[in-house]
Amino acid sequence: MTKLKQTTEKWRNKYRLVILNDENFEEKLSLKLSRLNVFVIVTISIVVLITGTILLIAFTPLREYIPGYSSTALKRQAYNNALRVDSLETKLAQYEQYVSIIKGVVSNEPLEYIGDTIEQSAAALTGTFSLDPTTNDSLLRASVEYEEAFNIQGGENAVSPLSSYAFFTPVRGEVIQGYIPEEGHFAVDIITRKNEPVKSCLKGTVLFAEFSAETGYTIVIQHAGNLVSVYKHNSTLFKNQGDRVRAGEVIGIIGNTGELSTGPHLHFELWYDGKPLNPEDFLQF
Repeated sequence: MTKLKQTTEKWRNKYRLVILNDENFEEKLSLKLSRLNVFVIVTISIVVLITGTILLIAFTPLREYIPGYSSTALKRQAYNNALRVDSLETKLAQYEQYVSIIKGVVSNEPLEYIGDTIEQSAAALTGTFSLDPTTNDSLLRASVEYEEAFNIQGGENAVSPLSSYAFFTPVRGEVIQGYIPEEGHFAVDIITRKNEPVKSCLKGTVLFAEFSAETGYTIVIQHAGNLVSVYKHNSTLFKNQGDRVRAGEVIGIIGNTGELSTGPHLHFELWYDGKPLNPEDFLQF
């Protein structure tokens, strides 16, 4: 106990810290300290310093300059950018697919129906499961298709979703060449009077309105229900890309432009879901 008491007294012993002027020994500062006081003050100072440093790093932008730390705003921005990139990739894929369809329409190249690709993808995902229709299912499908075949207006090649459309005849005249897909002619050529106005068969939005070396002044209009109409060999166009048109609205003047034209006439096409249709199944010229 004596040694412990001596140690305690040693920590409590008072010392005086005096600061004197070196020239005249004038006392400038005098502090009464003990070892215990010094220890407590140093400990508290260290704790305050550590706590302040932690708070400074945790709640100020200074933590961004410490290796291993990243900004919350930077993480949020990176996450939002990743979402935008994913959305842009999806939109770009849809746009490229859409542009490929329009290119096919303008160049008279029928495209595979998008639904076929979807069905093939679905079949691949089913693995070993058999999706073949049963005998009763096949009979029911055949019966429905037979009944629906007589509900379509305009002929056997017409598409049922378009049977209720009220088409406006682009021009009145004589069909000099009909729809012959076997020969790559996916349209009807109509000859009519000189400077006859060409009208839109339905309301829609102009997708393409430019001059082509082969087809001359060509205008392509997107209608509701994945229907596209094409008007080629015009002498002039009255609409631009992005314009909205009404059914029966004048969009151009019949002409003889383009290398593939053999005289003043209208080359008129109808496309549905990327496949060509016979316009005479829906219109009388």
